[in-house]
Amino acid sequence: MTERPILFNTEMVRAILDGRKTQTRRIIKPQPTNPRWNNIGWVGWDDGHGYQMKAPCNPGDILWVRETWVFDSGDEDYGTGCFMYKADMPIHIDAKDTAHGDDVDITSEDYKWHPSIHMPKEAARIFLRVKDVRVERLQDITVLDAINEGCCGTICDHADANPELGCTDCYNTGWLERPETEFALLWDTTVKKADLPVYGWEANPWVWVIKFERCEPPKE
Repeated sequence: MTERPILFNTEMVRAILDGRKTQTRRIIKPQPTNPRWNNIGWVGWDDGHGYQMKAPCNPGDILWVRETWVFDSGDEDYGTGCFMYKADMPIHIDAKDTAHGDDVDITSEDYKWHPSIHMPKEAARIFLRVKDVRVERLQDITVLDAINEGCCGTICDHADANPELGCTDCYNTGWLERPETEFALLWDTTVKKADLPVYGWEANPWVWVIKFERCEPPKE
C-alpha cells in the first residue's frame, strides 16, 4: 500500500463529502499512440518502440486529498488554532440578512485561502482508498460514470408532455441535461485554455479512470 496526495477543487471536495463522487479522471501525459494492454501492464506504442505507462496509483493505495485550506490561529494563548477548508464555507451571504441586522455566518470571502497544491499532509481530513484503475478515452464515460463523478444532470419531469408525441422538452430521454454533458462542461473548466485542443473534451484524450471509496486515515 502506498500513500500519495491527490488534488481536488472545492466543488469536487463538496461532492466527495456528500458521497456523490466516487470516481475521478486524470489526463495521461504524454498521450499514448496506438495504446493497448499486454501482460505487463499499460503500454503505449510510439513509432514502433514500446514503453510502459505507469499508473498514478494502484488498487489498495491510499490517497489523501489536497484542498483549498487555511490555518486559523484562533486564540494563540489557549492553542485553539485549527485548519479550515473552503469547501465547508458558504460562498456568499444573502444581502437581506445584513439589511435586517441578522447574524451572518463567516463566508469564504473572510479568509485568505491557500491553494490546494500547498496543503501539507497534516492538514488532510479526507482519505480515499483506490478500488480500481483503468484507461479509456474521455468521451467513453457512461451515464453512471458521470453520476459517480459527481455530476447529477437535470432530470425532466415531463410536465408539458404531449399524450401522443411525448415530452418535447427532453425528447423522451428523461434528461433536460445529461450527466455526461454536465461532466464535459465541468472537465473543460479544469483544462487551461491553451491545452484544450489536446486535453479538452472535444480532443477526447486518453485518461486514467480512478475509482475510490472514503476510508479512515491510515495509522502511522
